Amino acid sequence: MGTRPSAVATLVERTSRYTAIVALPDGIKAEQVTPHLTRSLLGIPPQLRRTLTWDRGREMAEHETITTETGMPIYLCKPRSPWQRGTNENTNRLLRQYLPKGADLRRFSQADLDAIAHELNHRPRKTHGYRTPAEVYADLLNSGDALTA
Repeated sequence: MGTRPSAVATLVERTSRYTAIVALPDGIKAEQVTPHLTRSLLGIPPQLRRTLTWDRGREMAEHETITTETGMPIYLCKPRSPWQRGTNENTNRLLRQYLPKGADLRRFSQADLDAIAHELNHRPRKTHGYRTPAEVYADLLNSGDALTA
């Protein structure tokens, strides 16, 4: 969240920590979020589109519609349990370097957000032996069985 009603959605693949940032230019109500989130999820290769874990925000009130359109089950975290989305919470912390608290996020185009995600995805991570999320993600795509990685 930025200054209300500006917001972006973050999608983080748990194994590689590969990140997509989704602009939400129309607002943060469920009917405004659903088409942008659905479009972004459909851009994920099917073998990696297994499940989505989300917090309990009202923006996911149409989660059943997203599941129907993407074939991706959505699990909602327990209230006040951010550790159930630890990788995403950590990524959101990294994003604060680019999208400061209180900023009007509507001023960032999808191209701007894609450039930020590109930087994050090509930033070496200690947890990957200093490989980048993009490298690990590519390995997942080429492995033939994304579930075992």
